[in-house]
Amino acid sequence: MEDWAEVHRLFHRERMAKAAIARRLGMSRNTVDRLVALHKPPRYVRTAAGSQLDPFADRIAAMLAEDPTVRATVIRERLRPDGYGGGITILKEHLAKVRPAFLAARTYQRTTYAPGEIGQVDWWHTGVGVPVGHGRTREAFGLVTTLPFSAAHAITFTLSRTTADLRSGLVGCLVRLGGVPGALVFDNDTSVVASGTGSRARLHDDVAGLLGALHARAVVLRPADPEAKGGVERTIGYAETSFLPLRTFASLDDLQGQHDAWAADVAYHRHIRRLGGTVADRYAAERPHLAPMPDPVPDTDLRLEARAGRDAFVRVAGVDYSVPPAFAGRRIAARVGSHQVTLLCEGTEIARHRRSFAPADVVLDPAHGRALRLAREARDRLRGGDHELPAVDLGRYDRLWDVGA
Repeated sequence: MEDWAEVHRLFHRERMAKAAIARRLGMSRNTVDRLVALHKPPRYVRTAAGSQLDPFADRIAAMLAEDPTVRATVIRERLRPDGYGGGITILKEHLAKVRPAFLAARTYQRTTYAPGEIGQVDWWHTGVGVPVGHGRTREAFGLVTTLPFSAAHAITFTLSRTTADLRSGLVGCLVRLGGVPGALVFDNDTSVVASGTGSRARLHDDVAGLLGALHARAVVLRPADPEAKGGVERTIGYAETSFLPLRTFASLDDLQGQHDAWAADVAYHRHIRRLGGTVADRYAAERPHLAPMPDPVPDTDLRLEARAGRDAFVRVAGVDYSVPPAFAGRRIAARVGSHQVTLLCEGTEIARHRRSFAPADVVLDPAHGRALRLAREARDRLRGGDHELPAVDLGRYDRLWDVGA
């Protein structure tokens, strides 16, 4: 198994010729050919008969396959209920022999992917402040999605890291990438996971529903397992050192536009030695293997409800948005998108505003402001008795019914 892992590492990752691999490892060219042709590592061969570990070899191998770094004391605890009565020393000696193969196999399996097999997703704390109005700024976050086969990536920028932001950000990334990989790998982040960790994680219902609509499988990593998403970690590091320096951003839209232009003009044209070509070339080979986006694209807007105040404003996500004065005091439904807030009453749209991220901001439609001012002036005149009623021509009713004709 050790030879298989090293041969595959040198052949696939280092792009070394088979003859050179044979010379480096001191084996025949036929052996190298045979190992390269094996798509899975050779089955573990048990130690010599008579070892106390013989009955537990497969069980140990299964635990190492799940976590090659698991401690000997943990393995011994798991084996006790199965009848293992040996000591820790013999177990450690056994692990010293077999563990390196599982570590090497894991490295190979985590860095070599088929086109369209997976996408790795992670939040990027950019540290960049973007203006949000009234002289205030907020840090921008990027939801990064990387395809490890080609190193193609997309980023959707937002000003918070909620589940709603993840949903809209993920759809934005996949639209930019032109399709959906078979599986999406996530950190154990609170915007993704409602409870549990790793394989036992339970996704937020909204996230699970979105992935179901995309026909993509979710893989949630155990905490402190960065090796499992090396592709997206490299993308974030590359963006931090190659995209951000010497740039300023006037708004979140400006940040998004500058990044998308840089990705198309620079990032996709870089040559990556371990991939044997440019990102654009590898992406061209990978894109046909991505599943198409659903048509229509899943709706990721956040739904909220609130009551409009007497001043004809509705508070949504900490910001007050205006509605026509006629809807003051009414129950209002809000659809919150990444850039827009739509307000509805009994299913009918009554207002639409650009979303504000400035804390405690007030967003006023000029038409609502004029109507509100006129309504206040009318109320003031009524309170002060300053009102005039036109004279009513009662004769029009006679004429209507031809009375006295």
